[in-house]
Amino acid sequence: AIDDDCNQTGQLLAAILDWPQGTFASRVELESGAVRVQREVDGGLETLRLRLPAVLTADLRLNEPRYATLPNIM
Repeated sequence: AIDDDCNQTGQLLAAILDWPQGTFASRVELESGAVRVQREVDGGLETLRLRLPAVLTADLRLNEPRYATLPNIM
C-alpha cells in the first residue's frame, strides 16, 4: 500500500510466479519482449531491463492523476 511503502504484494507475487520484478517504477517503456523500468533510489535513478512477463509495482510519480469534474462526482 502507498501509505506505508512496504511493497510486499508485488514482491511476493513475483516470487510465487518466479518472474522478474521492477519495484517502485516511476517510468515504464515497452521494448520487444522486455520492459525498461526507471525507478528512484537513494543514490539517484536506476534503470532495469526485464524480460516479459514481469511484475511491476508503481511509484507515485508513474502517473499524475487528473482532478474529477463536479458532474463526474455527482
